[in-house]
Amino acid sequence: MTISVTPIFIPGLILTRDIFAAQINGLVHPAAAKTADTLGRDSITAMAEAALALADGPLVPVGISMGGYIAMEMARLAPERLAGIALLNTQHRADPPERRKQREATIDMAQSDRFRGVTRHLLKSFLSPAALEDETLVARVIAMAEEVGRENFVLQQRAILGRRDQSDTLGALTVPALVLGGGLDTLTPPQASRDMAELIPDAELVIMEEIGHLSTIEAPDEVTDILNAYLARLAA
Repeated sequence: MTISVTPIFIPGLILTRDIFAAQINGLVHPAAAKTADTLGRDSITAMAEAALALADGPLVPVGISMGGYIAMEMARLAPERLAGIALLNTQHRADPPERRKQREATIDMAQSDRFRGVTRHLLKSFLSPAALEDETLVARVIAMAEEVGRENFVLQQRAILGRRDQSDTLGALTVPALVLGGGLDTLTPPQASRDMAELIPDAELVIMEEIGHLSTIEAPDEVTDILNAYLARLAA
């Protein structure tokens, strides 16, 4: 017997649906997938509530970076709705003081009419050195940031600043989880993925050694294969 589950893809900071283009197109059952709207809200909780309302029945949040924060908040708000959860290049703890200062500085840059500069500043954190040499990938990230825009970037950063520690949420999960990290991810290093996997009772941990923060576009086929295998496990 199989059950029908709805993957909810959740983009990260300044990212759009395009961050999951390969995964959505490569799903075994692509028609079932939804993409969360992370725009126009300044709290992770509000974003999670909107994502939960996208479909009835069992859900599988698939969140990258900030999208992972939203996925964990969905698990906190409505654990009974989840059939699983996929946490890509993210972390469960709130920002330490130094990271908060960095976020506040990017908000100041954006509000001083230097949003394009913010994007290029973030690129070094988003992409591995090899990916930074790929002009097509760089252009995709910049295009996503421009589509999100300055106002939504500021709202998203404020939402991230206000997020909670989700240690208790992860420890209470009763569904299988996929935790994926990049070996060259400097924003959410591999240890962050390992720490989350250790908290989750049933976690599959994958570290992609040569990949940076945006795993879904740096290694699209590999991530799609991993995700399809995970979703097949949930549906069985």
